[in-house]
Amino acid sequence: MAFLTDRKRAVGMGAAHTGTAHHWRMTVSSGGLLILVPLFVFTFGPMLGASHAEVVEYFGHPFPAIVAALTIWAGFMHFKNGVQAAIEDYTHGMTREILIIGAVCLSYAAAATGIFAIARLAL
Repeated sequence: MAFLTDRKRAVGMGAAHTGTAHHWRMTVSSGGLLILVPLFVFTFGPMLGASHAEVVEYFGHPFPAIVAALTIWAGFMHFKNGVQAAIEDYTHGMTREILIIGAVCLSYAAAATGIFAIARLAL
């Protein structure tokens, strides 16, 4: 390892020494959302304007409930990763840490709330 040049040690590491992991996560989640969002629109759309009883009965079936839960989860995780990248690019010091913690907490709380609401409807 002592005979490696600085460039050779840095290849594939990126500025934060994480390589392309963040980019890959964003690419995978956007690909998943590319499939999930149209499914969500076509499963959720017919229920707009329906009565509460009809919505509860509809989301009692597994397919609409699973599509809604997966869309909520993938959407908020994609949001979390994107906001975290923006915060890392434009803030520094303690402000960066506080904003990242807040964004991560907000994302997980919103995802958990949405999935809990779907679970309450489905069960």
